[in-house]
Amino acid sequence: MAENASSDGENLNYRIRREASGAWGWLRGTWREKRWVRWLGYAGGGFLAIFIAAWLLVARDLPSADKLLDYQPPLPTIVRGIDGQIVYSYARERRVQLRFVDFPKQLTDSFLAAEDKTFWTHGGVDYPGLAGAVIDYASKLGSGQRAKGGSTITQQVAKNILIGDEYSVTRKLKEMILARRIESTLNKQQILELYLNEIPLGRQSFGVQAAARAYFGKDVGELKLHESAFLAILPKAPERYGRAKNAQMAIERRNYVLEQMVSNGWATREAADEAKAQPLGIIGRRVETYDPSMGYFVEEVRRQLIQKYGEKAEQGPNSVYAGGLWVRASVDPEMQKAAQDSLRAGLLRYHGGMGWRGPIEHVDIDGDKWQTQLITLNKSISYQDWRIGIVIAREGASASIGFPDGKTGRLTGLPDKLRAGDVIAAAPVGGETYAVKTIPEVSGGMLVESPADGRVVAMQGGFDAGLASFNRATQALRQPGSTIKPFVYATGLDLGMTPATMVSDGTFCVYQGTAGQKCFRNFGGGGGGGTHTMRWGLEQSRNLMTVHIANDAGMENVTKTFQRVGIGKYQNYLSFALGAGDTTVIQMVNAYAALAANGVQYPASVIDYVQDRNGKVIFRADNRRCTTCNMAQWDGKPMPRFEPRGKQVLDARTAYQVVHMLEGVVQRGTAVVLRDLKIPLFGKTGTTTGPTNVWFVGGSQKYVAGVYLGYDKPRSLGGYAQGGRIAAPIFKQFVQATRNRWSELPFVAPEGVRMVRIDRTSGKRVFGVEPGSDPKAGVIWEAFKPDTEPSRATRADELSKQRSALLAAIQRGRQARQQDARDAARSAESADFAEEQGGVY
Repeated sequence: MAENASSDGENLNYRIRREASGAWGWLRGTWREKRWVRWLGYAGGGFLAIFIAAWLLVARDLPSADKLLDYQPPLPTIVRGIDGQIVYSYARERRVQLRFVDFPKQLTDSFLAAEDKTFWTHGGVDYPGLAGAVIDYASKLGSGQRAKGGSTITQQVAKNILIGDEYSVTRKLKEMILARRIESTLNKQQILELYLNEIPLGRQSFGVQAAARAYFGKDVGELKLHESAFLAILPKAPERYGRAKNAQMAIERRNYVLEQMVSNGWATREAADEAKAQPLGIIGRRVETYDPSMGYFVEEVRRQLIQKYGEKAEQGPNSVYAGGLWVRASVDPEMQKAAQDSLRAGLLRYHGGMGWRGPIEHVDIDGDKWQTQLITLNKSISYQDWRIGIVIAREGASASIGFPDGKTGRLTGLPDKLRAGDVIAAAPVGGETYAVKTIPEVSGGMLVESPADGRVVAMQGGFDAGLASFNRATQALRQPGSTIKPFVYATGLDLGMTPATMVSDGTFCVYQGTAGQKCFRNFGGGGGGGTHTMRWGLEQSRNLMTVHIANDAGMENVTKTFQRVGIGKYQNYLSFALGAGDTTVIQMVNAYAALAANGVQYPASVIDYVQDRNGKVIFRADNRRCTTCNMAQWDGKPMPRFEPRGKQVLDARTAYQVVHMLEGVVQRGTAVVLRDLKIPLFGKTGTTTGPTNVWFVGGSQKYVAGVYLGYDKPRSLGGYAQGGRIAAPIFKQFVQATRNRWSELPFVAPEGVRMVRIDRTSGKRVFGVEPGSDPKAGVIWEAFKPDTEPSRATRADELSKQRSALLAAIQRGRQARQQDARDAARSAESADFAEEQGGVY
C-alpha cells in the first residue's frame, strides 16, 4: 500500500511538470509567431506598471482614515450670560454638530436621493456612477467646463475633511482610495453623520443644521419635505441655488430630488406632489443678532479667551474660533443694558448743545467703491434708529449719504465742515432723507461688580462698541482724583486714627529746595482752615485734610494700601494721595468692592467657567476644591466646607469705618444727589485737575459700580465739571433702572465694631440724645474699634477744654498774623504744588 501511494505521488508530479512545460512551450511559440499576442502583452504590462506607479504616487502620502474616528470639526465658541441664555457666539462660519439620531429620516433620504442613492449598499465607490463621470470628463476635456463629480457621499467626506477640493484626476483617485479605507474604518451611520455635519451649503453654513437656520430660520426637526429637498440640492452649487434670482432653477432641481425620493420609495406620490406645489420659502440673508448692549463685555471675554487658548485651530484644541467652547460669563443682561443706557445718557447730557464735532472717520472715496470701503471699516451703531453711513457727495447745501446695504439718501442739517468721504451717524426723518447726528466726542467707562464674589455683572466701555472696541472700563488709564481718598483714610484708621479724630484743614506746604516752597490747595484754590473730624474731611472731599492724614500716616504706608487693594503701584509722593496716579475703572471698582465686603477682596472676573466641546470644565474662576464633599458615607468628621476664596486686604473694621463715612458722602457730602434714592449707599466722587476726569465709585454691599467721563486725549471738561454733577447722576440713573435689584437693608458691621453716639461737628461723645433721621442732624452714630471711641468726660472737663482751646486759638491767630507779614515778601517764591504735580481735588 505504501509503495502504491508513493508511486501515485510521483506520477502526479510528473504530469504537472509535463503539462506546465507544454503550456510554457506553447506560450513561447505563440509569442514568437503571433504579433498581436506580443502587442497585447506589452500593453498589459505597461498598464500594470503605470497602475502600480500611479498607486504608489497617489496613495503613499494619503492621510489615515483613522483620523475620522476622533475628528474634531472647527466649532464656534458660545457665550452664555448669568441667566444661562446665549448672549454671543464667536464664529467665522456657521456650524452646529448633531448626532446621527438627531437627523430626521426625511432629511437623510433627501440627501441620499440627490447625492448617493446606493449609499447603503456600495463599498465607498459607485462604479457605474464613476464610469458615467469618466465619460462626461472625457467629453468636456479642453472645453473649460467642469465635469460632473460622480462622487459618493463617502468620497465627499474624504474630500471635505481629509484632502481638500482640488479639481483634478489625482484628487479623484485619492478620493476612491480613501473612500475604501473609510468604509472599512467607520460604519455607514458614522459616515453619514460626518457628511451631514460638514457639507458646505452656502451662506457661510457648514452642515444641515446651520443651513436650516440660515435658509429657513428653523431647526432640522422642524423642516418640511420641500425644505429638506431644497437643502439636498445645495451641495452641487450652494451659491447658485441659494440666490433669489435663481429660484426657478432651484425649484426644478428640488422637484427632481422629490421625484428621486418617490422612485426609491422614500416618499409617497401625494407627499411629493404637495411638496412640489410649495415655493422655496427661503428667508433673506441675515446676520446672527445678539443684544448690542453686550458689545464691550463680550469683547473683553474674547480677549481673555484668546490669551488663554489662542484664536485659531493651529494654536490649540480649545481655540476661540474653532474649539467649540461653552463659556459662562458673569454678565447680567438687565444690568448691562442699564449700564449702557445710563452712560450714554450721561455722555449726551454733557455734550448737550456743543454741536457737531466731526466725522467718526474719513476715507478718500475710490469712485463707485464707496460701499466696499464702508463695509471694510466695520462700523455700526445701535442707538435708537441711527445708522452709520458715508457721505458720497457734498455740493453746497446738499449732500448724499450711502449705507452698507447699498442704499442711499439725502442729508439735511449739514454741518459746515461736512465733506465727501466723512463717515457719520444719521437718522431717518422721512422718506429717503436723513439727518446728521452727533456722537459725543467725550467718552467714558462704567463697570459694575458683585463684592461678594468679584463677578463683573456689567461693563460699558464707551458710547457704542460698534464704533470702536477700545474698552475704557478696563483699558483706559486715568487719574482717579478724589475717589482714591478713602484708602488714604483707611491707612490713617489702621494706624490709630478714628472717624472722630480732629485733622487740620490748614495749608500744607513742602520745601522743594531750589524750586522753593510748594503748597497744596483745596478744591477751588482755597487754603482751608481750622480742624475738623476725619468724617467731615471725607464727606466734603478736603484735599488739605487728606494730605495731612497721608503725611501723618506716612506716605509709604498709604502707597502700600493702594498696592494691596489693587489700585496701582506708586511712588511715595503726597500728590498720589490726591489721585495723581493712573488706574482703571475696573481696578477702582474692585478696590471699593473690598470696602463693601469688609476688607475681603475677590479677583474681578468676567468668566465664571469654560467647558470644552465635550462638556469638560477646563477653567473655573472659583477654583477651590472640596475633596471630601463626595464621600460615599460620612466619616464622622465635621461637614466639609470650602475655604474662603477672597483675600483679606483691609482690616474688616477699618473697611466698615470707611464705608460708614462714605455713607455720609451720599447723605450730606459731594454725592448728595443720590440721597433721594432712599437706599443704603456709599460712594465717593472725584474730579482731577483741569478738570480732565470726573468720577463716581460706590454702591452697596450687593453691587459696587464705578464710572468716569473724560476725553480720550485728556483736556479740560470745563470749570463746572465735577464728579457730583456729571458722574454721580449716571450712577443714579443706573440704580433707578435696576431699582428692584438693590437691597434696602443697612450695611452689616463686622465683629469688633462699636457704634457710639457723637457730635457730628466736634467728634465728641454724646449722652442722653438719640441720633435723628435728618441727614444733617448734629448727633450721629459713629463706628469705632474697641477702646478708640471718645472717652467719657464731665461738664467741668468740657468747659475747661473749651476755655483752653479758645485761648490757644487766640494765640495762634496772633502768631499767624505775624507770620503772614514775614511771608509776604517771599510770596513770589510760593507756587501751587498741586498744579505742578498733576494734583487733583
